[in-house]
Amino acid sequence: MSRKEEIAAFMAREFPQSKIVVESIGDKSAIVRHKIGSDELRPGNTVAGPVMMGLADAAIYVAILGELGLVALAVTTNLNINFLRKPSADADIIARCALIKIGTRLAIGEVFLYSEGNEEPVAHAVGTYSIPPPTSQA
Repeated sequence: MSRKEEIAAFMAREFPQSKIVVESIGDKSAIVRHKIGSDELRPGNTVAGPVMMGLADAAIYVAILGELGLVALAVTTNLNINFLRKPSADADIIARCALIKIGTRLAIGEVFLYSEGNEEPVAHAVGTYSIPPPTSQA
């Protein structure tokens, strides 16, 4: 099983309610997709902010898993997001994460979110994860 398949299976098992699809995992990076449907829309026919925040958070998590393996107890300690433009209500949201730092206790990632098919980002996020000591990893 490839690293991508292993992480996708882990995400499906641990977050069965999620609509997140792991597209790719690379060198300190990840691309994930959230399939957009009517449940993700808010008034004004746009994707809800919490959906985009959750996707940015998941993209960082997936990138960390790609680097460190299945560290189930890694948790978000900070997430800052800037909404840049209205996302399409008719397109999936794609998150592209690049990890800025992987330390022994903290990881920091930067995420750009896009409406599929549009090159202009709809949001930009930076997040920090706390990484548990090796004795408490899954």
